[in-house]
Amino acid sequence: MNSRFVTLNGQPFFLRSWGDPNLPTLLMLHGFPEYGGAWADLAPYLAPHYHCVAPDQRGYGQSWVPESVGHYTLSNLVTDMAALIETQGGPVTVLGHDWGASVAYGLAMFRPELVDRLIIANGVHPVPFQRAMAAGGAQSAASQYINDLRAEDAADRFSANNFALLERFFRYGMGLDWLSDHQMQDYRTEWARPGRLNAMLNWYRASPLVVAKPGEPLTDLPELPVERLMVRCSHLLLWGPEDKALLPEATSGLETFAPDLKRVDIPGADHWLHHQRPDAMAQAIVDWSGA
Repeated sequence: MNSRFVTLNGQPFFLRSWGDPNLPTLLMLHGFPEYGGAWADLAPYLAPHYHCVAPDQRGYGQSWVPESVGHYTLSNLVTDMAALIETQGGPVTVLGHDWGASVAYGLAMFRPELVDRLIIANGVHPVPFQRAMAAGGAQSAASQYINDLRAEDAADRFSANNFALLERFFRYGMGLDWLSDHQMQDYRTEWARPGRLNAMLNWYRASPLVVAKPGEPLTDLPELPVERLMVRCSHLLLWGPEDKALLPEATSGLETFAPDLKRVDIPGADHWLHHQRPDAMAQAIVDWSGA
């Protein structure tokens, strides 16, 4: 693994990379509450086929940390990664997990000239996800934590007692046999950098998505423009079926927005599939892409 800082749109971002820079680039976008180093389990399996590039995204790890919520809108997050792709010579394959999937979808939808192929691992397109969260059913219930993360005092509460509550959130309902004490300390180190946790939470606060109360569906959602939210490149959706935060209904109807879609379940995995089954994930990616 190599690491370095790059300047994107005038701001510093920290990158990790694996593999030969002459190979096709795979841009790997982490989610909450991880950072670019979270790809260290998967990247060695893909490094024979790709130059794997994993940034700490805005507000995370060692990258730029602006303060206000408005800096964390999807358009800003996409602008960062578009600039990074341009340094790679564009277009690239993009892999996104969790919140990183939102940025990956944003790139594919709004900067399609930069995305050759799209891979999503337990992440969601905004329209099926919003519909599921608004329905007042199982996904609404599973997403109630979002309101807790958006609270004004969330950074204080989740960082107290050496990030005890954030670690409990990380572990809740998921298989974390992969997470050693050493790795857990690495996460705490990243979370403890000044201003980071509040910045990470600002991703949730800046999102316009709304969560219905269980049993109280929302019926006044605005119509979203399907044509503007299309994924026209080849798209692979990898899914850990034991995920307790993102349920299958969160991807229902995805084919409407991604006509060239292939779905692959990764057995024995949940939300943290890139840690639990990196071998199976890598094989699915190589089989699909022909890399």
